[in-house]
Amino acid sequence: MLDGMRPTDGGFMRPQTDANLSTEGWDPHRIGAFADAVIAIAITLLVIEIKRPEGEDLDDPHALAAFLSHERASFVAFVLAFFLLWSVWRRHHTLIYEVHRLDRHTLAWHAPLLLFAALLPYVTAVFGHAPDNRLAVCLFAATAALLFASEAVVKELAARGSVLTEATTPADLRSSADASFAVAAVFTATAACAWLTSYVWILWFLAPLCATFGGRLITKARSIGR
Repeated sequence: MLDGMRPTDGGFMRPQTDANLSTEGWDPHRIGAFADAVIAIAITLLVIEIKRPEGEDLDDPHALAAFLSHERASFVAFVLAFFLLWSVWRRHHTLIYEVHRLDRHTLAWHAPLLLFAALLPYVTAVFGHAPDNRLAVCLFAATAALLFASEAVVKELAARGSVLTEATTPADLRSSADASFAVAAVFTATAACAWLTSYVWILWFLAPLCATFGGRLITKARSIGR
């Protein structure tokens, strides 16, 4: 995209002028629709990756119960990944209605956000089939950390460069970014701790508490540093 140019609603380009600064940038609802599609597909792939019972597994209730018990880690991984993607979608959907126009940096950082959202089903399947494998745990934690870090950067950049709605302030977006940074920090820590014990994944279910209280700590640290 050339500097000094912007997309119009019809997809054509025209120079920016001081008179149309309120419409500078990109329509957030278009990237919002694209993000919705990517995350919806990723959530669908989560369940597709769960192994289905076949043959002798379906002979009787006991065989089926044994199969489902053996695959319980896959179901745990599915539930965890589902709610991670759901939380990312919910907050991104909120962001779309808090921004009037997206700047190019915020738009560009949607690429890693959606990249790691699309990658999550794969690492979820690996972790679900090998929950005791420390590398599998590390891969899931690292992907989740990068996903939430990318989400935080998107909101941080939106607070700095995008045109916000009248009901939204940069401080609102930074506070939301802090919560995402806190969750990313927890997943980063567990990625490292996975090499000590594979059961560190249990801490992932504390992500909502980390977002709430960890985000407040980061926000408070920001205010002290200013």
